[in-house]
Amino acid sequence: MSSFLNALPGAISQGLVWGIMAIGLYITYKLLDIADLTVDGSFCTGGAVGVMLITSGCNVWLSLLVAILAGMLAGLVTGLLHTACGIPAILSGILTQLGLWSVNLAIMGMKANQSLNVNKYDLLVSLRYLQDVSKGTRGFWQHPIFVAGLFTVVIIAVLYWFFGTELGCSLRATGANANMARAQGINTNFNKVLGLMISNGLVALSGALLSQYQSFADINMGRGAIVIGLAAVIIGEVIFGKLFRNFALKLLAVAIGSIIYYVVIQAVVSLSGINSNYLKLLSAVIVALFLAVPYWKARYLDRPTTKGGSNHA
Repeated sequence: MSSFLNALPGAISQGLVWGIMAIGLYITYKLLDIADLTVDGSFCTGGAVGVMLITSGCNVWLSLLVAILAGMLAGLVTGLLHTACGIPAILSGILTQLGLWSVNLAIMGMKANQSLNVNKYDLLVSLRYLQDVSKGTRGFWQHPIFVAGLFTVVIIAVLYWFFGTELGCSLRATGANANMARAQGINTNFNKVLGLMISNGLVALSGALLSQYQSFADINMGRGAIVIGLAAVIIGEVIFGKLFRNFALKLLAVAIGSIIYYVVIQAVVSLSGINSNYLKLLSAVIVALFLAVPYWKARYLDRPTTKGGSNHA
């Protein structure tokens, strides 16, 4: 139990960082109704770009901005493959993800791993800062939970504003009913591309922050990212779906779902001593369970009741 409690702040920090990626996935999965597999590649792209720019002497904020633009470019490629080339969305994402493997290697100088020395660079988030804040050598405003939480709040506020504009509403209409949106004169292809760009920009931002947090970028760091993102979306929806009706609160539920996911993972690892090589299997089981909960609830708990007694012929 003590090992779990000691690891809890790290799990929450990591959950918040991955929560930004999950918010990006929410845009395509829930709003546009597109299963975008680009995220497994664009997540690593954000991390690779962020690390390489920082180690080259670039400002940490500028590195995040360029990482976002790189992710948006990846989303643009997927969007054009889908809308301009007529390739199904899920296959477009797979193709972009496949191509990004080589691109990410090239960004990292054809190395599978690039380290980031936390003692040499002034980072925004770092696992080291958890210990420093607890020891009192750093202010609380440098705690990863505070920094990642602040990023989450700002992103939710900006998205809430954007999706309340005419362009944002047209994007949501595209996902709700593309045929009706086209009948209203909305350019649905443009909105799909824009949604994919925004989504992958957030995914890349999450990747860049995670690279700072763990002090390295790895070619495999995005593998399985879509599973973690889906877990956060589904967990947030299952637990808070009936409580959170406002759009901003729905985005917040996704971030909280990511925290819950990592806390559950950490609890299982700490309390059961499971081999870390089984984490992917454990992730799949957790996602499957939360996906099944709404179905089980609707089938076994929400059965309609007959009012007024039985009718006899």
